Amino acid sequence: MRKFECACSLLLLACAVAGLYGMLHNQISYTVAPEYFTQFKFDQFGIPASLRNRLGASIVGWRAAWWMGLLIGMVLVPFGLLIPGWQQYLRTMLQTFFVVALTTLTVGLGALAYAYATFTPANIGPYSARITQPLAFARAGHMHNFSYIGGLIGIVVGVVFVLVQRWRIGRRAAPPMPLIQ
Repeated sequence: MRKFECACSLLLLACAVAGLYGMLHNQISYTVAPEYFTQFKFDQFGIPASLRNRLGASIVGWRAAWWMGLLIGMVLVPFGLLIPGWQQYLRTMLQTFFVVALTTLTVGLGALAYAYATFTPANIGPYSARITQPLAFARAGHMHNFSYIGGLIGIVVGVVFVLVQRWRIGRRAAPPMPLIQ
């Protein structure tokens, strides 16, 4: 029964981790391009005028990302049940969530670095006249798009992580093979 209780709590935790990740992620992208929020995301998420700042970017991040935690958790939390014992299961899943978040961050920052290295005013296409810094806007958008892809890649990395942990636990539990029979 403890594993089931852990699984339910872990699903909620996955949503919280993803929401907090979205808040942090948006602080990075707000630094890159405040206009990405003032001219796009704040309207998209109905953020009131009094919150159209970094706090509003955090709210957008939470709203845009918590559901990704549900998706990630719905895959990884049941998959993690391969881990024996509720304490080891809990420890492994907390580590897995960290690995997924780190993978997502790496993909998002990699996309941002790619955008800085390759995007130019000539190759980003036309933007609305109300966007005063289209290059920064394009870079932030690229980071956002690839961060969702990073979350999906994170699911695969998380599955592999759980399998490796299960294999390690199995090796520790197996009696040693005699050298000479």
